[in-house]
Amino acid sequence: MEVAKRLLSVEEYYFSKKLKEVNFLKSQGKPIINLGIGSPDLQPPGKVIAAITESFKDVNAHKYQNYQGLPELREAIGNFYKSHFNVNISVATEVLPLMGSKEGIMHISMAFLNEGDAVLIPNPGYPTYTSVTKLLQAKPIFYNLDPDNNWCPNIAELEKQDLSKVKIMWLNYPHMPTGAKATVEIFKTLIAFAKKHDILLVNDNPYSFILNNEPLSILSIEGSKSHCLELNSLSKTFNMAGWRVGMLLGNYNLLNAVLKVKSNMDSGMFFGIQKGAIIALNSSKMWFVSLNNVYKRRRKLVWELATKLNCTFDENASGLFVWAKLPPPFESEKFIDKLLKEKNIFITPGTIFGSQGEGYVRFSLCATIEEIEQAITRV
Repeated sequence: MEVAKRLLSVEEYYFSKKLKEVNFLKSQGKPIINLGIGSPDLQPPGKVIAAITESFKDVNAHKYQNYQGLPELREAIGNFYKSHFNVNISVATEVLPLMGSKEGIMHISMAFLNEGDAVLIPNPGYPTYTSVTKLLQAKPIFYNLDPDNNWCPNIAELEKQDLSKVKIMWLNYPHMPTGAKATVEIFKTLIAFAKKHDILLVNDNPYSFILNNEPLSILSIEGSKSHCLELNSLSKTFNMAGWRVGMLLGNYNLLNAVLKVKSNMDSGMFFGIQKGAIIALNSSKMWFVSLNNVYKRRRKLVWELATKLNCTFDENASGLFVWAKLPPPFESEKFIDKLLKEKNIFITPGTIFGSQGEGYVRFSLCATIEEIEQAITRV
């Protein structure tokens, strides 16, 4: 059976392929230390586990759920955004819970893109923006980010391009993989740009609370809702990556278009996961303090590891990763393969995030102190 033509434009996700190799090496007895994947190894808040366990007794636990989530979940999301981002959200019309923000990237794209439309995608950036765009037979237009501009878009350069077919522009701040943070002024400039060219601006915002003292939502900017949506997730903030709890926020008309897609692709989020998410979203500030205390210790050790590998990095970056520049003349993929082969340490090559990632590697903080110390010893 011949596959659909759309599959000819994309490859299997990098980590899906690379982890097969890593797991094979493990099966051969290699003591692999994985510093490549951003999958939190810490536990969610204890009350969250209790909430999902208790939910099994509810008479509604095993039924189909509302496509827009429990009212209490939407209320918790609204309160979370008001408390942490100072954003006022109508929980009845401006919140759409998702089964992880990754599905949201697909749903948003399906809701607004036609074949031949164009999408502005950051380089370096999350690979899923590109693969989803290609799957929908739209055209990715990459805008380069570089350290001289703190990994933020250069609007002057964007204005020089033909933007007539652009429908969506993807943002991701705090930025993955670099850890760069946007500012209010940058968001204001981007919103003005989106309005001028009638582009839907989507900020993917799952890293705001990891080693970052200044959480910022694009929806906190006055006038943003006409052309902006924001994705968020509980994966990193509450160590719930496998639970698949995300959210999309923005004005009713934009969310309603996405709901038309979503409601034809799932049958609602499991009741117990929603109950656990409500508890997580209502966590006290001490949760963030304790979580970041762990990541600070790990990051300090990863800095030591990166330094021993003759890499340089920005100590002011935030997020779940350390983005490090390689010493010349190393290339990213050759470097990580050499490290994997000789030291049994797996890190991520910057090139999987785009051509601007060449010469960089990414270290994950999702490993224990003992594992990172062992990696340092090996190097």
